[in-house]
Amino acid sequence: MWNDTKITRLIGIDYPILQGPFGGNLSSVELVAAVSNMGGLGGYGAYTLSPDEIIGIDSKIKAATGKPYNLNLWVSETDAPGGLATDEQYERAKKAFSPYFEELNIPFPEKPAPFKTRFENQLAVVLDIRPKVFSFVFGTLPADVMEECKKRGIVTVGAATTLDEAMALERSGVDAIIASGFEAGGHRPSFMASAESSTTGTFVLLQLISEKVKVPVIAAGGIADGKGIAAALTLGADAAQIGTAFLACNESGALPAHREMLFSDKAKYTTLSRAYTGRLGRGISTPITKNLVGNEQSILPFPLQTTLISSLRKAAIEQQKSDMVFFWGGQIAPLLKHKKASALMRSLVEGTNAHFDAMR
Repeated sequence: MWNDTKITRLIGIDYPILQGPFGGNLSSVELVAAVSNMGGLGGYGAYTLSPDEIIGIDSKIKAATGKPYNLNLWVSETDAPGGLATDEQYERAKKAFSPYFEELNIPFPEKPAPFKTRFENQLAVVLDIRPKVFSFVFGTLPADVMEECKKRGIVTVGAATTLDEAMALERSGVDAIIASGFEAGGHRPSFMASAESSTTGTFVLLQLISEKVKVPVIAAGGIADGKGIAAALTLGADAAQIGTAFLACNESGALPAHREMLFSDKAKYTTLSRAYTGRLGRGISTPITKNLVGNEQSILPFPLQTTLISSLRKAAIEQQKSDMVFFWGGQIAPLLKHKKASALMRSLVEGTNAHFDAMR
């Protein structure tokens, strides 16, 4: 059976279907529980949360499902040396972005305060919580951390955008690797070369990685239905991680305007941009992403750019000027059909079953 894979056996789930763990308040307990309770693996992106907030969210997840789930963190949280933006960087950003703040009639923000890392404290909490799956992006973890995860029975999953990254993750001792293709929505989790040079498509990347590593591989990017899952499994994946299709469901933490945008005609036009956060990510194109092409030196390093843009995003949402908000979404968005997580899960399982039944 197609659903009996290394991943389903490793994690203890019924179907090799993983829900992408969205950061930035886009995850929700309700979505995690819906996916896990139906035999997949729900995921919660916790990188923006404090340790106490992670503990609180985890308690709510445990109350909502007794099935396995995934907590996700970012290994690398900043691209700014010392967590700082220079005055020169700030002035360039002010020159480039002031017109958009003026359009919304809001003041341009002060230079962002220095960023202070939280990862070590977040990691300590995750180790104490002991989720069945701990996934991470933007790097590898030290050997002592990997060993501690194994001792506690935590399945570790790292994300790769290149073959080199996948091989580095395997050497570090991960239990599974996500092959993250450039079709995917959200940030590109590259960590060995620039994200701009790490844009291999999902199914090519999947084949490259599955040929070279021995641990299970999870395909992510451009998958939203049973045919996509079947294709991934046929090409060597042990599971598929689905992001945009679950993000568009009512149970996600996405704003109604975000979910509506994913089902709109505008979802046909996505782009990779650093304009809104400082790190390269895919979302629905906006005038800002188009105008900043070739002017990337005006963008503050991550996550200071996120801080700079936060008031603009808030004002644009309040003023219902959605075309100025960078809504995360993958290239597969025009094929989305379901607005309920339960309906999506049923469709994914039934569609994959139908494909493999037709192949007999």
